[in-house]
Amino acid sequence: MKDQNFNYIEDLTKYQRQSTSTVQIGKVPMGSDYPIRIQSMTDTDSRDTEATVEQIIRIIKAGADYVRVTVKGINDAENLKNIKKELVARGYETPLIADIHFNPRLAEVAAKYISKIRINPGNFYDKRARFEHHLYTDAEYKAELNKIEEQFIPFLEILKKTNTALRIGANQGSLSDRIMSRFGDTPAGISESVMEFLRICKKVDYTNVVISIKSSNTRMMVYTVRLLNKKMRLEDMNFPLHLGVTEAGEGEDARIKSAVGIGALLVDGIGDTIRVSLTESPEAEIPVAQKIINQVLTYQGHAPIKAPLFAQTNPFEYERRSVRPVMNMGDKQVPVVLADLRDRSMSEILPLRGKQIPEYFLKNDEVFDLEGNSYPILSIDEYLFGGSHWGQMKFIRTNKPEFDRFMSENPEIITKLKQTRKTVLILESFNKNPLAELRAFFMNLETHIWKVPVIIYRKYNERHLDDLQIKASVDLGGLLLDGYGDGLCITNSGDNITFTDLKNLSFSVLQASRMRVTKTEFISCPGCGRTLFDLHETTKNIKAHFKHLSHLKIGVMGCVVNGPGEMGDVDYGFVGAGPGKVNLYKGQSLKKRHIPFENAVYELETLIRESGDWKEPEDH
Repeated sequence: MKDQNFNYIEDLTKYQRQSTSTVQIGKVPMGSDYPIRIQSMTDTDSRDTEATVEQIIRIIKAGADYVRVTVKGINDAENLKNIKKELVARGYETPLIADIHFNPRLAEVAAKYISKIRINPGNFYDKRARFEHHLYTDAEYKAELNKIEEQFIPFLEILKKTNTALRIGANQGSLSDRIMSRFGDTPAGISESVMEFLRICKKVDYTNVVISIKSSNTRMMVYTVRLLNKKMRLEDMNFPLHLGVTEAGEGEDARIKSAVGIGALLVDGIGDTIRVSLTESPEAEIPVAQKIINQVLTYQGHAPIKAPLFAQTNPFEYERRSVRPVMNMGDKQVPVVLADLRDRSMSEILPLRGKQIPEYFLKNDEVFDLEGNSYPILSIDEYLFGGSHWGQMKFIRTNKPEFDRFMSENPEIITKLKQTRKTVLILESFNKNPLAELRAFFMNLETHIWKVPVIIYRKYNERHLDDLQIKASVDLGGLLLDGYGDGLCITNSGDNITFTDLKNLSFSVLQASRMRVTKTEFISCPGCGRTLFDLHETTKNIKAHFKHLSHLKIGVMGCVVNGPGEMGDVDYGFVGAGPGKVNLYKGQSLKKRHIPFENAVYELETLIRESGDWKEPEDH
């Protein structure tokens, strides 16, 4: 199925890897002819050969196909030679990638020693954004582009000679003033920052290129990669893509957030290599990446899915599906959580609800609200032909193949669903590609202009919570990112995963897809050789201190590469500014400079209090 307006992929109802060119990275090629590759990044001082080599080996043993290394200065760049030599001596030939910001000279040196260079178009030749309003004329804009081309082409010639691959990796948090002035940090601006460099590569026939676009905002990341994919193919390019949600954080929230963003693209066939960015030890990222890929691969060979040729939402811009209100569902209400009681009673469950309280509870063929009121769950047949529930609030449980068959035999269901005011659908999928089948059902709803609210229901059979978290995030995240769904119910057979685990997972998937915020959102980078303090421990301390501020987003950044830019997506920010020093931000406004690290948490609380955003913890 192809919509001529929104054809960012060939077919929205079929899982298939999109065709991309092969890029040779050392002895491990990448592209659609090869498995989806996994990578991570060191957080050691790259001048410390022993520590860096030891960490690289741990990452390789965890299962990485590539390892990226921070290059801050000329000594780091030159030491890549020693790191590579030591790895080879120990029998490791996994390709290394040099991570370069701000200084093109470092990339030229690093190209002599390793397999691939990562550059950031926002700060490689351009000056990174200072968030000052400057309007570029067309002539000034073109002159800046010409300057970039004059510098970039000789660099590409070096890469050709050294047979070194290149990743052009844009981050929402580190765009240039030039891009920001014309586009802002929008999908159009972020994708154009990459396209400018790709056009130069194409002009000089340099094809050993991988591209990436990252954001800590899953919605922004997915929309921008889709838009880049469309733009690239309109200009006859098919470079492979690297995927990641940058600054995802740590713990289960970071894993869910990464699986939502990366999974939404992989299930559409977009992506040839991934990195899960955790504020943890780098090797901890690899098993999570493997689980995301493994879940996507289960979509292979799924049963065919039919869908209309139109009524698709705009895949490059968020727009919530238009729905009429039914109780507290639909219209402008946030999606509700429906929790499966299974064999428990309401009286048993109510004391266990915690701070994240579901609005509804499912038990057999009934839905209960918090007041204990009961509403029946009907089949589509009972809904159309049974008269006993006329005029009452009710739920219809169905799936797309069942509904399609029923509608073909009973077309009067079209009129009845259009007229209903007290009905909510509970929609599930048994297809190996649940996301595409559920998406196709929503397209059917739009085609017939049915404004009925929909609760997305998904049942699993998992023994381990961490596996369930990844699978549910991959299966459902893309739907929620596109504004589909007025409620969510995730359940699981067996007793290994508790009621509380399941209802918390529903809230977490909604938050990771930016549909509903119920707890403080922490955006923290994974750390690298530029980080000047213990980022993992600091992030845990900040989360513990500020976790009750559920109305806020707080950023924790190890250095200035993405820090100031990412502050545009958070309310308050904590950014490493030098040895033992931290800068504190409110939004993108720098409020406190060079605070001693040991005082920074106290100073951040003071800043939040002074700004009127502080709330005392309930157990204070």
